Amino acid sequence: MKKEVKGIIALGGVLAVLGGGLAVMKLTDKSGSESSDSTDTPAVETTTVPSGSGIILVGDGEVPQEGLVSELHVKNSDDEFDIVMIEPPTEQIAAKYSIKGCEDLDIDTGIVATLVNNVNGIQSAGLISENCQDLSKYGLDNPEITAEMTYDSGKKVKYYVGIKNPVDTTKSYFRVEGSNDVYIIENSRVANYYKTVADFISRSMLESPAEDDMPIVESLVLEREDIDYRIVLEPSETSTDSNAGGTSATHEMIEPLSSYLNVEQSSKITHGMFGLTATDVYAYRCTADDLKNAGLDKPFCRTEMKCDDGNDYVLLLSEMQNEEDKGQFCYAMFEDGQVIYTLSADKAPWVTVMPVDIASRIMVGNTVWNITDLSISLSTGEKNVFKLAPIDPAKETNNTAEDFTAELNGEEIQYERFRRFYKYLVSANAEDLVIEKVTPTGEPLAVLEYTDGYVNRDYKFEFYDYSPMTVLVAVNGECRFFGSRAYVDNLIENVRRLETGEEFLTTWK
Repeated sequence: MKKEVKGIIALGGVLAVLGGGLAVMKLTDKSGSESSDSTDTPAVETTTVPSGSGIILVGDGEVPQEGLVSELHVKNSDDEFDIVMIEPPTEQIAAKYSIKGCEDLDIDTGIVATLVNNVNGIQSAGLISENCQDLSKYGLDNPEITAEMTYDSGKKVKYYVGIKNPVDTTKSYFRVEGSNDVYIIENSRVANYYKTVADFISRSMLESPAEDDMPIVESLVLEREDIDYRIVLEPSETSTDSNAGGTSATHEMIEPLSSYLNVEQSSKITHGMFGLTATDVYAYRCTADDLKNAGLDKPFCRTEMKCDDGNDYVLLLSEMQNEEDKGQFCYAMFEDGQVIYTLSADKAPWVTVMPVDIASRIMVGNTVWNITDLSISLSTGEKNVFKLAPIDPAKETNNTAEDFTAELNGEEIQYERFRRFYKYLVSANAEDLVIEKVTPTGEPLAVLEYTDGYVNRDYKFEFYDYSPMTVLVAVNGECRFFGSRAYVDNLIENVRRLETGEEFLTTWK
């Protein structure tokens, strides 16, 4: 080392401990001699370049940053692992690295590679102490990081990372095996050395396909410990056809009852696995104890998604947890997987969703232009029958009332009259869903039957008295909704007005 550097170390020991990031003093005698032993008063010259900066600390050969690293051993306070090269470099692509023994896991190889690339050829930001006799001052007697880089040539370089520099906390103390010289380096170059193997496992549980390559979810089946029924969703026959009515949701509920779905709420259930990203990794290469501790030996929730591309995904979820530092979360893994993840509550809607959360409240959802036959019968014995037909059957879009003929009880009426009556029918939303089995009593107050010629399907709605404010609505023989009694009272009044020609009631609340 140059004598002037030795002089700096001898005269500025305190500054050396505090940080090489400070500007250093270059000491020279009047004659220009480099001897730091001169008794003459030295001239003082400031410089912004720290002493000992720019020295290559880890490398192989004359151009060390070009040395090919075959393996890297890392030990920190939380973990110990080996990084190995799994794909050699080409002219276009750098070498690819993974963690030994984890090659079959979804490792973020980009982050792993930084442990090699950021330190191979690393340069010092300054020399702190030459041939240091007290490494404890720099945290290098029992270093936080111990690593050894092995090159293809067979050369090995072992190095240590100590504590952060207290003056410039963007830098840490650094030493190479075989020398007690202490340097400082940029923290960013060794930031990932503090990680555990779990930190390198990708948080992406299932990639999200490109929009034009999105598979069709053929079924979504949800089973949970807190409910004694399944929630089953399947593609809607009418979801891609605006002329078919219903809702624009891609799926409809099959169990525990048949129902249209709320578009916004149901999509998180039907397609939420695509692009699912965890907040953390709880365990990898899971043992029986890991599964038990995470509550996945007997999962609280099991959700199976079958797709038309042949893939079948089964997501296992624990009951929702609540911790002060994490908030609400649950543990999750794919069936037969090797990694248990932590999911925040907003990423795990399957754990808490109930049918009422995703079902549409629409009762009558068919498009008016599709109705070919409709009848309404009352408990008093009255019955009215509509017959509807398009003037031009080939016309399927941009229809108006002038495009149809209508009959009521065998007599021709204006189609607009039927359309206004039907408008009242479709204006009703259910008050609630019927999940538990309910058996109606007595005769229905009203029975609505109609045929949707576009989807070639018949519908039958029966409205039963249930309470002073509520009716029970059965659809095709299945008790499905609780509705408003006022809605049925006004429906009965509108049936009476079919004969009188009065304007129909349009509201019931």
